[in-house]
Amino acid sequence: MNCYVLLPFMLGIPLLWPCLGATENSQTKKVQQPVGSHLRVKRGWVWNQFFVPEEMNTTSHHVGRLRSDLDNGNNSFQYKLLGAGAGSTFIIDERTGDIYAIEKLDREERSLYILRAQVIDITTGRAVEPESEFVIKVSDINDNEPKFLDEPYEAIVPEMSPEGTLVIQVTASDADDPSSGNNARLLYSLLQGQPYFSVEPTTGVIRISSKMDRELQDEYWVIIQAKDMIGQPGALSGTTSVLIKLSDVNDNKPIFKESLYRLTVSESAPTGTSIGTIMAYDNDIGENAEMDYSIEEDDSQTFDIITNHETQEGIVILKKKVNFEHQNHYGIRAKVKNHHVDKQLMKYHTEASTTFIKIQVEDVDEPPLFLLPYYIFEIFEETPQGSFVGVVSATDPDNRKSPIRYSITRSKVFNIDDNGTITTTNSLDREISAWYNLSITATEKYNIEQISSIPVYVQVLNINDHAPEFSQYYESYVCENAGSGQGLFF
Repeated sequence: MNCYVLLPFMLGIPLLWPCLGATENSQTKKVQQPVGSHLRVKRGWVWNQFFVPEEMNTTSHHVGRLRSDLDNGNNSFQYKLLGAGAGSTFIIDERTGDIYAIEKLDREERSLYILRAQVIDITTGRAVEPESEFVIKVSDINDNEPKFLDEPYEAIVPEMSPEGTLVIQVTASDADDPSSGNNARLLYSLLQGQPYFSVEPTTGVIRISSKMDRELQDEYWVIIQAKDMIGQPGALSGTTSVLIKLSDVNDNKPIFKESLYRLTVSESAPTGTSIGTIMAYDNDIGENAEMDYSIEEDDSQTFDIITNHETQEGIVILKKKVNFEHQNHYGIRAKVKNHHVDKQLMKYHTEASTTFIKIQVEDVDEPPLFLLPYYIFEIFEETPQGSFVGVVSATDPDNRKSPIRYSITRSKVFNIDDNGTITTTNSLDREISAWYNLSITATEKYNIEQISSIPVYVQVLNINDHAPEFSQYYESYVCENAGSGQGLFF
């Protein structure tokens, strides 16, 4: 059996196509194989491939030539092309066996076509050679730019991270043939983000190249470019944006807004009263900005500070009652520190911020104050009206020292003057009443609502103002003619 020879062309270079239907005894036309052709052996056949560049803009591109060595050029043979793509993508000149691509090919859509070739003797209508498959491979050109796969990119990295810290890896893909030169070999570069970031050229790994402070800038936009053909001239490129946010670390200690606070407290305020707030600020956020306030210096131990963890304010409270007349001003020192500090960040918190607080005690109009909590006086009975009993004394504890007016509640026996002197208004009889319980009231003349009262006890002392008396009337009897010394009868 005879064979036919396909003489393909790629960019004008003739290639060897295998003999179809050749046997051991067949005579095969020998054609020198050019360097670079692709050959493989299958069932004793020598196979070759056609190569067609993708994206050719010509309406008819010559692929190669199919020819039997029995074809003597008398146009008695007819060449046929069968299989997927025959007639639509590829056509054959039935007389010459020349194969043409009639539409633009895209390797990324389809990289090879498997077709069948057949040669028919027109005079007999019979096949000169049996059908045989061959391959047309679409060769790649660099017509696809790199594209990033997982956009949008976003990463979070702690502020003050050291140089070389991994941030994120971006990856681009190139639809071109990775086995075709450098068409799909990518090189990454940084278009925006210097000097804080760098990118590894071959991996797309973004790393920190300079420390950053979140309090100065909390996020950065980085633009990464991927170029194919390892960045050589004519390379195509694609870009992506990466949003890099800095998370907070506790690298700032809280600092008081004011170096001096002035507060006031009423001397009538009960213990536990809130008398004012102090405030520190911290450039950190969240847990790193939580504070604890405390008293650093208070010799009187009169005040305390608690922390409002919702507002991060320090609340100054009264721990002991104050008295304007005893001490009308105080000075205390407060300090503040963070609640949570990691050991490796203690270098930022070596010295706590402090502030001084001046507290002024406000005077309150207080009621008169007696010198004693109660008084006990003694007086003999039967003393004349107006006799002296005793003296009580009360003073205004406030600075204005209001005069005091005294009075006795519901008593018809005693009287008291504006000097606090108690006298009798009637003669006293111990045998009628040995004790008197009085209530003395002191009232400020400048403010009659300021009143104080104390108890006064008056004991009436006995005098010998009564002759003895028999408890009953006695009637006695004596006999007449009774002698001296004789007893009487009752």
